[in-house]
Amino acid sequence: MMAAAGRVPMEGLRGRLREGEPLARHTVWGIGGPAERLYRPADLDDLCAFLARLPADEPLFWLGLGSNLLVRDGGIRGTVVHLAGALTRIERVDADTVRAEAGVPCPKVARFCAQADLAGAEFMAGIPGTVGGALAMNAGAFGGETYDIVARVETVTRAGKRRVRAGTDLETGYRHVAVPPGEWFVAAHFALAAGARAGSEARIRELLRRRGATQPTGMRSCGSVFRNPEGDFAARLIEVSGLKGERVGDAVVSEKHANFILNVGVARAADVEALIERVMARVERDHGVVLVPEVRVVGVPG
Repeated sequence: MMAAAGRVPMEGLRGRLREGEPLARHTVWGIGGPAERLYRPADLDDLCAFLARLPADEPLFWLGLGSNLLVRDGGIRGTVVHLAGALTRIERVDADTVRAEAGVPCPKVARFCAQADLAGAEFMAGIPGTVGGALAMNAGAFGGETYDIVARVETVTRAGKRRVRAGTDLETGYRHVAVPPGEWFVAAHFALAAGARAGSEARIRELLRRRGATQPTGMRSCGSVFRNPEGDFAARLIEVSGLKGERVGDAVVSEKHANFILNVGVARAADVEALIERVMARVERDHGVVLVPEVRVVGVPG
């Protein structure tokens, strides 16, 4: 148990609340100013109890592994709920359904399903974030999208009340989900098909081999920076515009895959934002295409 901190009484809660926590520690880019407050719940029940105590006017932001995210240098005001390393339960609930909480990394879902002789989740091995993030944006890889296999979702309200919705009740599209107002994802039920462990694991290995051959894995990036425009690829347009290797500070467009921006040193969020704007302007000038960022830019400038 912790003493009261900020505006939230902590008596009886089991999670950890930190003030002024640098978010660079919690993003894959290694970039980001501090969270005014960061709470990592002990489990789902603890999360619900925490939310029930949170003042109604307190700004709230949800964080997983920090992929697909650029936190500005001034950080995030209010409370950040950090689910990575917290809501990590994954289980087979019936013959063809796996339930995974929002903090479970997507590659772990792929491996768990393969080991359970269930097929259909192999593509999730290529999604670098958590289940919660995948649900929020319909993340995809290798031609598969999250909601292709979602049967139901579990959400929590600002008041800490839990709800269950069918996946088909949500409006989804390419990197888009219409999240019910005032609700956040805390778990998914994935509907899968009978498979064979050896075949699924071989498929995962092949997908990861392809990913390693074409993307700058092992380097600090957020994944794809821009959505692919209809009928084309953002990486092709960026490369044709001669932007591979383009640099602002320590933020650099990858030479291996032009839709990745790398932090090759001590890049600031301002450097990445400036580079994103430069790439967008050049592609629009050269091709008449307005690229739409896939990465979420949040927080306040430094």
